[in-house]
Amino acid sequence: MGVFAAVGVLLPFPYYYWLWTNPQAWVNLCGKDKNPSKVMSHVSHFLKLLQFISLFSVSTLSWPPPLYFWPLFGFGQFLNFRVYQLLGESGTYYGVRFGKNIPWVTEFPFGVIQDPQYAGSILSLFACLSWTPFQYILLWTLGYVFMIYVESKEDPATRAKPIS
Repeated sequence: MGVFAAVGVLLPFPYYYWLWTNPQAWVNLCGKDKNPSKVMSHVSHFLKLLQFISLFSVSTLSWPPPLYFWPLFGFGQFLNFRVYQLLGESGTYYGVRFGKNIPWVTEFPFGVIQDPQYAGSILSLFACLSWTPFQYILLWTLGYVFMIYVESKEDPATRAKPIS
């Protein structure tokens, strides 16, 4: 396993863990003039780019992809986009942890698929198995499983103070 690729795949998860467990520190770091969810989204997009570069470094691209690629990737991305559509930036990027009031959503895929954004991301990753060695897909998936566990143990006492 290439060390660069493995580190790159795992890079975002310590960041997400720290934000989830120390939301007030992040809010303080962002300052009063910046939206902590927006700043998180920018950092997260940069880390996602590093993840993709890491995977690309160990991948072999061939065309056309196997038939299973399209339904897995398509449905996975549909779930990701739907979650973002329903929750918006603040709902997707830990706004509730940063003291924002995020309305509870029950529309599909919520209430039907547990952790739909993570499920969509995992489906999209597994769609890429024909190009990427399994150990990297597994490592990335384990990062998501870890965050599902961390987020399932939410402690309201550690939330940041409400944002005015």
